[in-house]
Amino acid sequence: MSRSYGTLIVFVIIGAVLGGILGDLLSGFDAFSGVMPYLVHTYPVLDIAPAVLNLYVIKLTVGFSFTPNLMSILGMVIAIILFRRY
Repeated sequence: MSRSYGTLIVFVIIGAVLGGILGDLLSGFDAFSGVMPYLVHTYPVLDIAPAVLNLYVIKLTVGFSFTPNLMSILGMVIAIILFRRY
């Protein structure tokens, strides 16, 4: 496997997505009810409002929002560790 920055970015994105999904799945269990509100609370880091470009034939809307929760950050850290190890 090539150890490039592109591969690292893919690892981090997959780790963030899987961590967020795992947090959402675990939030439904009663055993974690005391801890999960803190782990799945989102923290807005970057929020760029959508910009609209209307060309009368097509309408293009582009925006970006980065709001991780602690589970997705944990997923990113695990992904970086796995990237360095393997």
